[in-house]
Amino acid sequence: MLGHPVRIRVLELLQDGPKAVRDLLTEIAVEPSNLSAQLAVLRRSGIVTATREGPTVVYALAGADVADLMKAARRILTELLVGQNELLEQLRENSA
Repeated sequence: MLGHPVRIRVLELLQDGPKAVRDLLTEIAVEPSNLSAQLAVLRRSGIVTATREGPTVVYALAGADVADLMKAARRILTELLVGQNELLEQLRENSA
């Protein structure tokens, strides 16, 4: 479910609060049909909710746990990248 960059970006954007589909499209450079498909995956998995406000569909995170998950994932990935960069720097120093 979190294996697609568009879905991850949607979840990051929704951490700031509910957003209309048109606002998501403005922030994510994808075709509307692609965004729609990715939103459907998130909706079916129960990660996001969708409500209709007239002609506008607004998406929101299903709960605070989702935002916590995204923050934890970002922290873990950042720590991994820092470790990899340190290792790369050591390898460069040793080969010089």
